[in-house]
Amino acid sequence: MWSFSASGCRWLGAGGSLAVAVGGYAAGTLPVLGGGPLWQPHGSALTVAGAVLAYLGLTLLVAAWWRYGVLLARGLRDGVLATLACWTAPLLLAPPLHSADVYSYIAQGAMVLSGHDVYGAGPSVLAPGDLGADAAASVGGNWTDTPAPYGPAFLLLAAAVAKATGGAIVPAVLGMRLIALGALALIVWAVRGFGGGGGALWLAALNPLFLVHVVGGMHNDGLMIGLMLGGVLLATRGRWVLGSVLVGLAVMVKSPAAVALLFIGVMVARGGGVRGLVKGLVLPGAVAGAVAAGASVLAGTGFGWLRTQGVAAAIHTPLSVTSDLGLGLGLLLGDPDPVKAVVQKLGLALALAVIAALAWRAYRGRLDPVLGLGLSLVALVVLSPMVQPWYLLWGTAVVAAVAWRGRVGQVLAVASAALVYETQPSGHTPWYGFALAGAVLLAGLSWVRREPWGSGTSEDAAPVAAGR
Repeated sequence: MWSFSASGCRWLGAGGSLAVAVGGYAAGTLPVLGGGPLWQPHGSALTVAGAVLAYLGLTLLVAAWWRYGVLLARGLRDGVLATLACWTAPLLLAPPLHSADVYSYIAQGAMVLSGHDVYGAGPSVLAPGDLGADAAASVGGNWTDTPAPYGPAFLLLAAAVAKATGGAIVPAVLGMRLIALGALALIVWAVRGFGGGGGALWLAALNPLFLVHVVGGMHNDGLMIGLMLGGVLLATRGRWVLGSVLVGLAVMVKSPAAVALLFIGVMVARGGGVRGLVKGLVLPGAVAGAVAAGASVLAGTGFGWLRTQGVAAAIHTPLSVTSDLGLGLGLLLGDPDPVKAVVQKLGLALALAVIAALAWRAYRGRLDPVLGLGLSLVALVVLSPMVQPWYLLWGTAVVAAVAWRGRVGQVLAVASAALVYETQPSGHTPWYGFALAGAVLLAGLSWVRREPWGSGTSEDAAPVAAGR
């Protein structure tokens, strides 16, 4: 059947992406103010219809993506970049999808321009009539009074968008989407630079979790991943100083990218004895630290980002295993908050131990450092005190670049397919989102057990008949 061919997957996915975008005009994360005639909240009936259409489109996109991955695993050679363009295009003019974070970005950029301390206050400091006030009115409730946890490099970009658009919602959102597309281009360049072919791009960039939350939702995690992955690529080519600069910029978007500095250090240290080990432990971090200092001074925001890295942990997210476990234990013991805080800290300590163990294995030559980085980021997400669905992309993109065909890559693909259902197009997290995600996860893991992709078929083999 046509739907099981490569071209069928391409057009089925494009149709699904179009349905997601069209449904978003009624059920997306629409602004409270400034949305104009197209991006305005609608009546409940139209909103429900839009949500149903968006969920249907999402399911078509996931089905097309999974089938396409199976064909690639079987040796299909196909124009993956053409498929990426077809699936991305419908999302370009869509309103924000599955998250209101982009409004925070715009408001925080406006705060920088207006001289507000973005690390000491939230978007609520913007008064009606101020630059960015319309965006501030649309910020999700948890983040209205929360200082920015993002680095000054990203805030400079957000400020540039706010200045260029005068803070007008629709142009500003589309400006932030251009940044997301730049992040996508960086990731494609880096994955191809690692030698990852169509299958690697399938997991890293064609991933519905990426399309929905980075292109559709404009999360700055995409930019962090692109800069980080590019920096690691340069380090694998011996250009570790420039690579550390890129990773430093990634840290100045979101701090988890700092894990990459450890594995760049491993690359620098291997084979150099004690001197090499000291060099690897010190110099990449020193280069990135200089970048961070320069960005902090250039942005005029100072070093307040150092004290806001833990603000997100105060917001409970059901995907955080340590937060859920800590809350449950705390309720049993009659003192939820202190117990939860202790369990969260223990989770982070365990994550650091796992990262150190993976780095040691990579240093001893028992593990590819790039794969070690990907696994470390996955461990960090699993054990983090705050977890959002798109955080899985941190490690997934790195694993995709070097090991998409392995069991870990296949499991990450299943988890990605499941997590796209966790949030509504409006950004809310209803109970049925978790139910759908759980059902997809169980079905996918069952499939992985029955049909592991393994590594026996080369991606460069002759195309399978079903793919044409």
